[in-house]
Amino acid sequence: MFGRKQFFRYYYWLIIEFFKKNGKLVIVSFFVSFIGIIGFLSLFPYIKEALNKEEIIGLVGNYSVNNPPDEIKTKISNGLVTVTEKGMIIPVIANSWEEREGGTIYRFHLKDGLLWSDGKKFSGNDIGYQFKDVTTKVVDDKTVDFVLKKKLAIFPTYLNRPLIKYPLLGVAGFYKTGKIITDQGSLKEVSLIPNIKDQIPLTYKFYNNESSLVNAYKKGEVTEITITKKSIADTFSNWGNTTIQKKVDYTKLLTIFINGKDALLSRKNVKDALSMAIDYKKLSEFGEIARGPIPPVSWAYNPNLKRAIFDQDNATQIIKKENDSTQSAKLNIVTYYDYYDVADIISQEFGAIGLNNGLNFSSFDQPNSFDLFIAYWKVPVDPDQYYSWHSTQIGLGKGNIGNYKDVKVDKYLEQGRESINLDDRQQNYFEFQKAIQDDPPAIFLYYPYVYTIKRK
Repeated sequence: MFGRKQFFRYYYWLIIEFFKKNGKLVIVSFFVSFIGIIGFLSLFPYIKEALNKEEIIGLVGNYSVNNPPDEIKTKISNGLVTVTEKGMIIPVIANSWEEREGGTIYRFHLKDGLLWSDGKKFSGNDIGYQFKDVTTKVVDDKTVDFVLKKKLAIFPTYLNRPLIKYPLLGVAGFYKTGKIITDQGSLKEVSLIPNIKDQIPLTYKFYNNESSLVNAYKKGEVTEITITKKSIADTFSNWGNTTIQKKVDYTKLLTIFINGKDALLSRKNVKDALSMAIDYKKLSEFGEIARGPIPPVSWAYNPNLKRAIFDQDNATQIIKKENDSTQSAKLNIVTYYDYYDVADIISQEFGAIGLNNGLNFSSFDQPNSFDLFIAYWKVPVDPDQYYSWHSTQIGLGKGNIGNYKDVKVDKYLEQGRESINLDDRQQNYFEFQKAIQDDPPAIFLYYPYVYTIKRK
């Protein structure tokens, strides 16, 4: 039997001999293993992503369970109806509807067997639409009346908003909500589980700003992000595992709202001069130049509208003639910090034609006072823009923020909502666009480009 000393001496020499014969192999194996471990840890987010077959989408914004982004709402639920790209109204949760009492009551009948995504029965009492001057009356579990103060032929188009109840429950959606993570009431993560075979599970992660969103993509926390800055999108152009898709966001329109109460700015010649002062080529890198408030993808878009013309000399002459009595006045241009690049261009170009102006920044949704207000305007899905431009909508809390008044525009907006016939409506909105171009309430700049960055 070996003693303890002999035992250790024996294995000591055995190990020495082993390394003499196999030392190079051991060292090479060690470094290969070390590099492999480092590589695996670096690629782990991507390997995990591939194994899970899950899309992880990053979004910027502060949302709550009671107020999720539209992108999630439309995936987990539906409205009573949907409106197609051609303007047709199709029942979804509703089975049918009819007008009563001369069009002041719309009675909707629900489909059979509707369930919330948690399995509980859906009934007429669950319809939570809130409209001004509209009362909702539940007739029975499957029948609901919407009582209007006056007839509105296009009212059913407003019932396309997805129905949601706490906590993120929907009806007849393509997905249902899984895990929800919040922090002090704000959504941080939402997982969506497919209701239909072969759909990929989705997870949404929320970030405070675009910089955090981009870093999350670089670190592999998310597989897809959408950003608005081309310079940032270009940094991913050489990433072999990434695709970049550029598209136009027709749901919003960068707009210069004009204060119609201002003695100078309310003149048609001055509005024309403002439009001619802008070099739209400079803005074309930010988005698709607009010709009016109805986007070119709408069935109601008038393709015969005039294009904006850049004519600084003519604009200068108009301002010189019209502005002689208010030469010392300084226009208050209000915007948000997010739009500084564009607002600065606009401010300089207005200054170049003789309009003394100051650029000020607001932290509120809508400033209390302004001469010109540069901001994104949310474009309605339906071409009915009554709430934004009709003269009755002037006032605190209403949509006509520039105090715009035009008899022709009022007439076409009224007639556009009096009939559900698409041909009649299209003709009215064609005329509305021509009238609003002749005497605009605002300068419609562009529909922004957005860049979707996604891993292959």
